[in-house]
Amino acid sequence: MTDATLPNSPQPVRSYRWIGIAAAVVLVGAMAFDTKIVQIGSEADVQVQKFSPEAFGTEQFPLIKQSVETRAADAVELAQAIAADKKAASEKYGVNTSTGPVFPVKFTGVIGERKANYNVIAVEGLPAELTVRVQTGPALNGTDLRDATGQIEFGQFKNQIEYQDAGSAINNEVKKVVLDGIDPAALAGKTVSVIGVFKLVNPKSWIVTPVRFDVQ
Repeated sequence: MTDATLPNSPQPVRSYRWIGIAAAVVLVGAMAFDTKIVQIGSEADVQVQKFSPEAFGTEQFPLIKQSVETRAADAVELAQAIAADKKAASEKYGVNTSTGPVFPVKFTGVIGERKANYNVIAVEGLPAELTVRVQTGPALNGTDLRDATGQIEFGQFKNQIEYQDAGSAINNEVKKVVLDGIDPAALAGKTVSVIGVFKLVNPKSWIVTPVRFDVQ
């Protein structure tokens, strides 16, 4: 015999429903808390963070050029200072690096022979045993311009590859901005005024990377 007076047991449907809604609200809140909104073009934008050598070279070369032109010492004065005291000359005129000091220099001279990617320039007043070569392309070697100001350091880059690419990109700007339209094979006998930099490896041989190259 069924006891009709006993009430039916309530089903916890509503309770489960509210628990589910509450859990969903908590989940959405947690997702919102953990989500970082990145504005395109901001420092947090991954696309912006990716290193572009071309953009770096375009940005940095005018700054380097201005610094070199401002600090460039006359070649005769610089040669005398280096011969007298290399360390003192480095501190006064150059920027020290792990592979030798980089000097900004300026001179006017007559172009002689061309060999590989260089033109030899005879500068009046320099010692006869000192050979001055200027990089005129098509290839420009070294990282002298990258190191010329002391403001570009390895720690600014992710790895050695980026650091090297930065130097190459700056050299590429020289080809575009300074040497464009100049035929190095047709320069022999012409007088040029040069402002540039060289790394002192051999005191009897300067290999100058130009930031200014004016043919008279």
